[in-house]
Amino acid sequence: MPEDNVFTVQEVATYLRMKPVTIYKHAKAGKLPCFKVGANWRFKKSTIDGWIARQEDKENNGSK
Repeated sequence: MPEDNVFTVQEVATYLRMKPVTIYKHAKAGKLPCFKVGANWRFKKSTIDGWIARQEDKENNGSK
């Protein structure tokens, strides 16, 4: 899968093993890196992967 793939809400929910409603909430609150195309949220895979790595670093370093 190329690193520049762009996910829909459903696709990123599957990728992160979360419910789509939770993805919407996190997107709206700015907790997930995303952007809108018209009225639809989109998530760049490489950006999500970087976000995951940063979340792991926070957990491993004890800061939240």
